[in-house]
Amino acid sequence: MRKFVLTLLAVFIAILFLMPLIWMLSTSFKNDFEALAGQMNFIPKKPTLDNYIEGLNGELMNVPIVRWITNSLFVGLAGTGIVLLFSSMASYALARLHDLPLRKVLFSVFVGSMMIPGILTFLPMYMEFNSLGWINTYYALILPYSAGAFGVFLLYQFFSSFPKEIEEAARIDGANKWHIYSRILLPASVSIMVTLGIFTFMSIYNDFVWPLYATTSPEMRTITAGIAMMAQGSYTQAYGKLMSMTVIATLPVMIVFIVGQRSFVKAITQAGVK
Repeated sequence: MRKFVLTLLAVFIAILFLMPLIWMLSTSFKNDFEALAGQMNFIPKKPTLDNYIEGLNGELMNVPIVRWITNSLFVGLAGTGIVLLFSSMASYALARLHDLPLRKVLFSVFVGSMMIPGILTFLPMYMEFNSLGWINTYYALILPYSAGAFGVFLLYQFFSSFPKEIEEAARIDGANKWHIYSRILLPASVSIMVTLGIFTFMSIYNDFVWPLYATTSPEMRTITAGIAMMAQGSYTQAYGKLMSMTVIATLPVMIVFIVGQRSFVKAITQAGVK
C-alpha cells in the first residue's frame, strides 16, 4: 500500500511537470483564434502546421528564427567546448599536481566564487565587454561562459579520487604530465565530462538575460532572447506562433540530453558509489 501511494504521488508530480509541455505542444498546432479562445482542450480542433512553416521560412515579420537557433547552437557548443577544456585542465592541476603552489588556497577560491550571485557580476562584465567593443559580437556571447567554478569543482572530485598507482605506473613508463592528463585521466572521465557538457550546454543555450542585453541587432540574438522580443512585439497574443517557436527552441536541448543520458546516469552512479 505504501509503494502504491508513493507511485501514485510520483505520477501526479510527473503530470504536473508535463502539463505545461503538453499545453505548449498542443497550442503550437492551433491557429491564433483557437489559441486565444482559452478553452482547456489539449487536442486542437483543426490542427495546423502553419505556425511551424511560417516560422522556419522566416515569414513571421521577417524574424530570423533559423539564425537565432544557429546562434544558440554555435554559442552553446563553443562555450561548452571551452568549459570542458579549461575546467579539465584546471581541475587536473589542482587535484594531481601536488607541487603547485597554493593549490588548496586556489581551490578554495574557486569553490568560494560559486557563492557569488551572477547578478552581481552582470554590470561589471557588461561594462568590460562594452569597453572592448565586443557588445553584439560572438565574443560577448561565448566568453562569459568560458570560465566557471562548477566544472572545476565537479571534475576535481573525480580526479582527486583517481587511483594514484595508475599515475605512478605511467610515470615509470616515461609519461609526462600532459600524457597523464590527455591519455589517462581524460579517457577515464568520459562519463563525467559528458555530464558536465550536458549541464553546460543546457545552461548556455537556455540563458536569457545576458544574450538579451549583450546583443543589439536581431541577427545576433539567440533563440531565447529572440522569442522574448517576439512576445513583447507584434506577437503578444499570437500564442500559436510563440508556442511553435518555443517547441523548436526546446528540441536541441532535448536531443542533447537524450543522446547523453546514458553517460549522465553512469556518472551519477559512479559518484554515488564513490
